[in-house]
Amino acid sequence: MKYIYFDLEYAIRVHDTIIEISGGLSGENNIGLLDSVIDFIQSDLYYPNFEDKLTHLVYSVNKNHAFSDGNKRSSIALGVAFLELNGLDYLSTRFIEEMENIAVFVADNKISKELLHEIITSLLYEFEYSESLKLEILDAITKNGEF
Repeated sequence: MKYIYFDLEYAIRVHDTIIEISGGLSGENNIGLLDSVIDFIQSDLYYPNFEDKLTHLVYSVNKNHAFSDGNKRSSIALGVAFLELNGLDYLSTRFIEEMENIAVFVADNKISKELLHEIITSLLYEFEYSESLKLEILDAITKNGEF
């Protein structure tokens, strides 16, 4: 399947808009990290399925800190942009609602890239999380009695 992607300039504009609207520090730490993420998701060799591409995008923008601030918010917004560009805009609201908390747990190293992939796959293809996925998420975020 042929997917539609955004470019680096678009991703920077999305981030800058987020900072303007919701506050935070403007600026970049290492924009090359964001550029490589955008390039990598376009490789079907590395990321053959849509959920693989979306997971890598969200995880990497969240964790790589290409921006001085707003990386979690940008990871969600760019995930939504990728959904919408590819005709999945009907999933945008649910994606935002679910990812608001998930993005924090990804940043805190409580949710791994593998678990994020399971979550994103569920968001794309299921009406709600399975009981086993709910338990897996709960276990991940409450490890060592911390929440």
